[in-house]
Amino acid sequence: MTVEVRPASKFEDVRALLGPKSPQANVCWCLSYRIPSKLNRELRGPARGEYVAGLLRSGDPLGVLAYEDGEPVGWAAVAPRADTSFARNRKIPHVDDLPVWSLWCIRVRPGHRGKGLSHALIAGAVAYARAQGAPAVEAYPLDSGDARVDLTMAYPGLRKNFERAGFTHAADTTSVLSGHPRVLMRLDLR
Repeated sequence: MTVEVRPASKFEDVRALLGPKSPQANVCWCLSYRIPSKLNRELRGPARGEYVAGLLRSGDPLGVLAYEDGEPVGWAAVAPRADTSFARNRKIPHVDDLPVWSLWCIRVRPGHRGKGLSHALIAGAVAYARAQGAPAVEAYPLDSGDARVDLTMAYPGLRKNFERAGFTHAADTTSVLSGHPRVLMRLDLR
């Protein structure tokens, strides 16, 4: 197995990870933390994918994709926190005024899980943020301990995976997802 993580730039590859089976479906497309909530509610069906295609054309940082033997198999969303709803989120605190980047979604396609791709995606997202000049990367994973987590709701990642990647606990949050508290983890890149 050869895994390569690189910036998301091809719409078809992003669609393979984030798009719905039916073009009319209202799936996230990893937009819910990227755009204002009003716009997120207004974008329906194919308009969501079209919006993502526009973001890719504009060159805005969206995230990274993991490729296994050339096939897109994983996704991690990473962008400047100031460009996300985390900039205004009342449940996830600001540690300081550093212009950090946020890493908020990790997704591995069924059939490719259990191979360490989430670790490769975290490392790839950090490398991408570093290359863009990020002074630090924050993540807001679930602090689930040894409890099982529904894979659908595990998209923010798990605390232990971020600890393995060198992130440290920076703050508690008041955010809870699927019954598990989320914590703010940070990796200083300076």
